Amino acid sequence: MTRPLRSFVLKAAAPAVALVLLAAGSAARAEDRDDSNLPPTLAVPAGNEVKFQARGVGVQIYKWSATSSSWVFQAPSAVLFHHEGHVVGIHFAGPTWQSTDGSSVVGTKLGAVTVDTSAIPWLLLAAKTTTGPGIFSDVTFVQRIETVGGLAPAAPGTFDGEMALVPYSAEYLFYHAE
Repeated sequence: MTRPLRSFVLKAAAPAVALVLLAAGSAARAEDRDDSNLPPTLAVPAGNEVKFQARGVGVQIYKWSATSSSWVFQAPSAVLFHHEGHVVGIHFAGPTWQSTDGSSVVGTKLGAVTVDTSAIPWLLLAAKTTTGPGIFSDVTFVQRIETVGGLAPAAPGTFDGEMALVPYSAEYLFYHAE
């Protein structure tokens, strides 16, 4: 990722961080979850285990289309925090997760479930590509769960191409083959 894009990602996410951290702090941690209650659509195949998890805090970016009279999803822009609260990476278009160690994973959506109608869906993604040595080098699957916010605005846009940055947070679980 280029320096200007990385700067944009961090700047776009910054206004949402404080607001979403309040909501994120009250949400259950993924390691405390009973995965038997996870929707079957999001089940990771046997032979994979959680390698790493992070809390994503940022925005979902939407663009108003006058042609379709709808908000069209463009990309996420989030900072990834480890449970101790330190920054461990960023999340951006692709969808891509890039660690501070330089490794990255690009996912492809396999399944989605709306658990909370006031938040973006929970997802299961397969790793399409991974790069670099580091925490994401051997990721096989990614789950996005415990989502808060991030839905497209309910009100229509005022002009074609208008952008909306909607705060969200989510827990991301990164799996690798056992």
